Amino acid sequence: MQFMGEYNHSIDAKGRVIVPSKFREQLGDRFIVTKGLDGCLWVFPASEWESFSEKLTSLPVARKDARNFTRFFMAGATEAETDKMGRILLPQVLRDYAKLEKEAVLIGTGSRVEIWNSEQWAEISSFDNVDDLAEQMGEWGFGI
Repeated sequence: MQFMGEYNHSIDAKGRVIVPSKFREQLGDRFIVTKGLDGCLWVFPASEWESFSEKLTSLPVARKDARNFTRFFMAGATEAETDKMGRILLPQVLRDYAKLEKEAVLIGTGSRVEIWNSEQWAEISSFDNVDDLAEQMGEWGFGI
């Protein structure tokens, strides 16, 4: 399962946003939305969430940084499902975290969907440094 693409949608007054039909098909009936890195939200199909949460719970509980990392994702997590219009309700705490007010961008990033504040996405999605990133990926063993 690979999530791909970029979709712009409005957030209504109740905090609902449309999930693109291609994403809905892959996410299934119920899925997980949580805080993500870089100020966005992460959306996982149930199977991917299970794998991700197993990794989190396997971190050493004796380490404060591991506990905080686990708390960040688990405390912000909520189960979601689309309504008949293909929308999901984003809880206020998640909308506040991602600074989601009127417009959102949903992007596919392979194993998950990310939901971004449209202005923040515009700032980071210029990819002015993609050549530098490509060099770094080569150092990590990823070649094109």
